[in-house]
Amino acid sequence: MAYDKYKNQLFNQYPAIVDLAEKAKKRVPKVSWEYLESGTGNESLTKRNLEAFEKIVFTPRFCKGVLKPVISTSILGKTYNAPFGIAPIGLTGLIWPRTEAYLAATARHYHIPYTLSTVATETPEAIGPVAGEMAWFQLYPPREMELCKDLLNRAKTAGFHTLLITADVPMAGRRERTKRAGLQMPPKITPELIWQGMTHPAWTVATLQRGLPRLRTIAAYTDYKDMKFVSGYVGNRLGGTLDWDYCKAIKDIWQGPVVLKGILHPADAEKAVEIGLDGILVSNHGGRQFDGAIAAIDALPAIAKTINGRAAILFDSGVRNGLDIMRALSLGADFVLLGRSFIYGVAALGQHGGHHVTEILMDDLKNNMVQLGIEQLKDL
Repeated sequence: MAYDKYKNQLFNQYPAIVDLAEKAKKRVPKVSWEYLESGTGNESLTKRNLEAFEKIVFTPRFCKGVLKPVISTSILGKTYNAPFGIAPIGLTGLIWPRTEAYLAATARHYHIPYTLSTVATETPEAIGPVAGEMAWFQLYPPREMELCKDLLNRAKTAGFHTLLITADVPMAGRRERTKRAGLQMPPKITPELIWQGMTHPAWTVATLQRGLPRLRTIAAYTDYKDMKFVSGYVGNRLGGTLDWDYCKAIKDIWQGPVVLKGILHPADAEKAVEIGLDGILVSNHGGRQFDGAIAAIDALPAIAKTINGRAAILFDSGVRNGLDIMRALSLGADFVLLGRSFIYGVAALGQHGGHHVTEILMDDLKNNMVQLGIEQLKDL
């Protein structure tokens, strides 16, 4: 274990820290990762998302000779090499430093979209050039329109093409497992946290090199760079006031493809089309907002029937592999976003993780298409 190997050396330089780590070592260590990936409430919805996917099955057809699956897809004015992309995830720097840059580079390399969150730990100015034409931006709508306009202008200037407006966070969700773990921003220095850092030296070194994770996009609007102050600013200034007039105003400002994220009801999908939005994203926020919601994949067919080709239908929540992507496409989605899968990859393999996950997903999707007996996604 790295900690035991270097304990004596550490003690000579940082005796107080080693003393705290020894105290933490006597307690049952908690894996911080488990708290970062948690759902909300009892986390029933995260399970329901997965279980709903498992119920979707196909009837294969055979004797079709050699099949060569084609998975390239056109949506929202661009063609991508696969029918999936990288979903927006906030505070990814807590999981692994520079995650946004690594995944943006993956997106550009494989020609799939990467979506940067408003509450990411890197800025649009830093990530836009890395992602290039694959850059999408996810907006947590500010309560003041002037702040909204400035955020949108920054994203547009940095090269972001498609905008996702997040509708499914009317207020912060209660992530009980995260609360029980004592996770907060900024991270509180405790014996457990020190123990985690010392027993995961690669993460600790990378974090120290990059600096503690912070909301760099939002920090530009505050007079103080303290993480606690910036986090409070986010809570007070972002979200909670979104309505249809606001959505329409954003569409007029952006001057590009706009997708409303977090739709589960057909009537909301219909309204989004009526006000001129280019697409809707069927999602329950990966089970991280309202534990009593319907599984997103169960909501998809009715919404697809309502939209009936008048706007793009994107999907996320519960997607873990190529077969899940195929399932969502078969029920009416035009495109799929994944979050956890890509974060797992980066957590395991650092800058190589996004590439590895993309290769797995592409291969798995093609393999399942052949198993089913199709070459074209439209044949689903």
